[in-house]
Amino acid sequence: MMKLSTTSSPERIPFRQNRLLQLCAVVFLTIWLSTLAGTSNITNWITENALVVIFLAGLTLTYKKFKFSDLSYVLITIYLCLHVYSAKYTYAENPFGYWLKDHLHLARNHYDRIVHFSFGFMLAYPMRDYFKNHFNWPNWVCWVLPCEIALSFGGAYEIIEWAVADVFFPAEGIAYLGTQGDIWDAQKDMSLAWLGAILSMVIASFLKKFLKEKVA
Repeated sequence: MMKLSTTSSPERIPFRQNRLLQLCAVVFLTIWLSTLAGTSNITNWITENALVVIFLAGLTLTYKKFKFSDLSYVLITIYLCLHVYSAKYTYAENPFGYWLKDHLHLARNHYDRIVHFSFGFMLAYPMRDYFKNHFNWPNWVCWVLPCEIALSFGGAYEIIEWAVADVFFPAEGIAYLGTQGDIWDAQKDMSLAWLGAILSMVIASFLKKFLKEKVA
């Protein structure tokens, strides 16, 4: 049976022997390519995926120096799949968001909110993994810092969105931003990323302490 390594697991299985990591790579690449093949707005797709390319390049180039736990890679894969799925349609026009809107009687398409929350919720644990096993920082720092970074990165992303939409690609601005008329869209997105990170750290702490599973 495949064992899922976590932050506290000492072993890190190399990619060539790690079937779970290989599966994550195949699943993501399949979904990624399908979004490219099915998109009706190639300019938006390229814009949305620019940071994905940078992020993946960083993971690849630093892989020999630091390997995340299996759980961290699974969470990263889920988040990236959620993000690239939005690039196929734009956040504001995402079909799943419309499905939620119709069935829950919402006022707007909330798929962008889901992904912003997932940014904090899915990536806080990999950040803790990195801080704990690469830098060996104190436990309290590794619990708190991912929440702070999720908030600061959320703010930085909103600035990048403004630059892309207003300065570099003004023709794609409205589609890329996906504010849907909400003047507080940026603030809400940042708050959701922050809350997602806090919730992720609370759950990990709960599992470590009360279920006695090494998921720190």
